[in-house]
Amino acid sequence: MFLRSFWCRMMATVGLAGALALAGGAPAAAQAGPDRSQGMMRLELRMGRVLPLREIERRVVPMLPPGTEYLGPEYDPAAIAYRLKFIIRGRVMFIDIDARTGEVIRRSF
Repeated sequence: MFLRSFWCRMMATVGLAGALALAGGAPAAAQAGPDRSQGMMRLELRMGRVLPLREIERRVVPMLPPGTEYLGPEYDPAAIAYRLKFIIRGRVMFIDIDARTGEVIRRSF
């Protein structure tokens, strides 16, 4: 009897959590993902606070050695920086770029 009642309470809790998530009642932290940072970047771009990603790529990619594979960007609205991801000689490398000036902040493997 104890197991049955425990199981019923667990299923009710899981069902309620799932229903809240589907209804849009998920916590704000779960909803603030890549779409939010992309939206922030677009807003800052329209306001002229940051350089376009293509301009950043045009400046950075030619500085890298031949055979480097570009995997793509990320934008960090808190740091106002782009993080470009590359594979160089079999190792993943990140280059952080100040989105306002286009200057390299750091390189890390």
